[in-house]
Amino acid sequence: MLLLPEAVSFDNLSVAVPTFIRHPTLRKLAERVQHETLNALTSPAMYETNDTSYSTRILDSLYQTPIADASILVAITNERKPKLLLTRRAAHMNSHASEVSCAGGKHEVGDGNNVVTALREACEETALPPNKVQLLGQLPIQTSKSGMSVRPIVALIAPDLVLVPEAGEISRIFWADFESLVTQPTVEYEIEYTMQEQAATIFTPSWQVDGETVWGLTGRVIANLLETGFDRQLEWYYRVENKR
Repeated sequence: MLLLPEAVSFDNLSVAVPTFIRHPTLRKLAERVQHETLNALTSPAMYETNDTSYSTRILDSLYQTPIADASILVAITNERKPKLLLTRRAAHMNSHASEVSCAGGKHEVGDGNNVVTALREACEETALPPNKVQLLGQLPIQTSKSGMSVRPIVALIAPDLVLVPEAGEISRIFWADFESLVTQPTVEYEIEYTMQEQAATIFTPSWQVDGETVWGLTGRVIANLLETGFDRQLEWYYRVENKR
C-alpha cells in the first residue's frame, strides 16, 4: 500500500471554488458538481461560493459520505480545452483486464474516506501527486459488474503534470478531449462472451477515444458527469442477444 505524503491530509486538500475558475466549461461543471455534492447530504439552500466556508462545506460533505467499496478519480485538466485522464488496465490483471478506466481502486483500511482512496490509487497507478489535485466534488455511486460500489471523485489537475503508468496495473495513460465528450455521439459496442456454455453478444454504448473503446462503468461515469454538468441525456443500456 502506498502511503500519502504526510503533508497531504483530508483537512488541507484544495477545493476548486467555481468563481475562481477561469474557463467557462469548467466553471459550469464545477458549479453543478459541487451543488450535487452539497445537496446529497444537506437540504437545498443558498450558499456563497467565494469564501472559505464554501470549501469547508464541500470537504465536510465528502467526509460524511459513506465509504464505497472502491473510488475512482475523474481528473480533468484545468485549461481552456480540458482533457479527461483515462488509463488502460494491464492485460494480465485478474479483473477488467485491458479495459479503459479512470485511475482508482479498492478502499483500504486506513484510507478514512473515498477521497483518500481515489487519491492514493491515482498516485499508485499514474504517479499523480495528491497535493496537485483540486477537488470539485463527487458523483453518485455506480455498481461494477462484480457488484462493487464505486464512488467517482471529480477533480481538476494541471495540464502539464508528468504522469507515469505503473506497469503492474496500467499499460497506458491517455486523454479524452472533454468538450468532444460533451458533443460527440456514442457508438454501439459489441462484446462477445460465454456464460454457462451459452454464447452471447452484449451491445452497449461507447466512446472511441484515441484508438481506445470507453464503455462499461467508465462510460456510465462519464455519461453521468455530462448529464450533471451539461444536461446531456444519454441512454445507457446493455442489450444481450444469445447465439444459437
